[in-house]
Amino acid sequence: MAVLIFGIVNSLTFALIAVGFTLVYGVSRLPNFAHGALYILTGFVTWIFLQSLGLNYALSIVLSLIVTALVGAVIYRFILIRVRGMEASEIIASFALGLAIMETLRWGGFAGRNVAIPPFIRGVVTIAGVVVDYQRLFIAGVALAVVILLWVFTHYTKIGLALRAIAQHERAAMMLGIDSDLTATVSLALGSALAGLAAVTILPLGLMEIPLGYNALTFAIAVCIVGGLGSWTGALIGSFVLGFAQIIIAQFIGTHWNMVVIFAAIILVLLFRPSGLFGRQKELEERV
Repeated sequence: MAVLIFGIVNSLTFALIAVGFTLVYGVSRLPNFAHGALYILTGFVTWIFLQSLGLNYALSIVLSLIVTALVGAVIYRFILIRVRGMEASEIIASFALGLAIMETLRWGGFAGRNVAIPPFIRGVVTIAGVVVDYQRLFIAGVALAVVILLWVFTHYTKIGLALRAIAQHERAAMMLGIDSDLTATVSLALGSALAGLAAVTILPLGLMEIPLGYNALTFAIAVCIVGGLGSWTGALIGSFVLGFAQIIIAQFIGTHWNMVVIFAAIILVLLFRPSGLFGRQKELEERV
């Protein structure tokens, strides 16, 4: 029962981390390798608003998400827009930006400090004999809410429908008057805010450290590769595959194998099914 409960919670945690990366790539085909940096940046910005400026916790979170969304929009409008369509350059540029953000945080004195933001809900609850803290259940609830609300947003709002149109057929959407660069900017801003939402929801579980940004990026990439780049269904399935794999390995072998599971999944999928479980890319033998 513990494997089932913690497997579900861990899977939804992965889904929450990866949803912003999936949104950006699904809409604009931009692999935002600054995703992890934006994740940890939101955590530190929230801490600054909360501890240094003495703002209310809820207000600190809202302001930090706005800041992260603006950073995402600026990243596209001033940098990624210039390399869009050049796949290697997109990866290099976004990853370099992520490194710059995290090294700026390190230079700013956040490396090695005991910095943390408080959990939303303290305490634990027993479910079928398994003790689970309320914060983890809150993470699972937020992940479910984000997935549902994002589906509603992309199916029933004008902006969401424009994002879907660009994702399905960019040239046809542009012929109908939809601005590709504007939708890419919106997707980067929204994807960055979603990375920030994951951060302020998950980071209260422990101390904030700059390397957690690299972990978040790794998790997001792994989920998308396993599920299939550009596939919403695949991202959700990929989250559950990796989430349960980690918990099972941790239960029977040890937690020190957790990252090994992630990298092994990436390698195996790329070797045997490069397009992922639900990917829309061509298989390796079709591309050669």
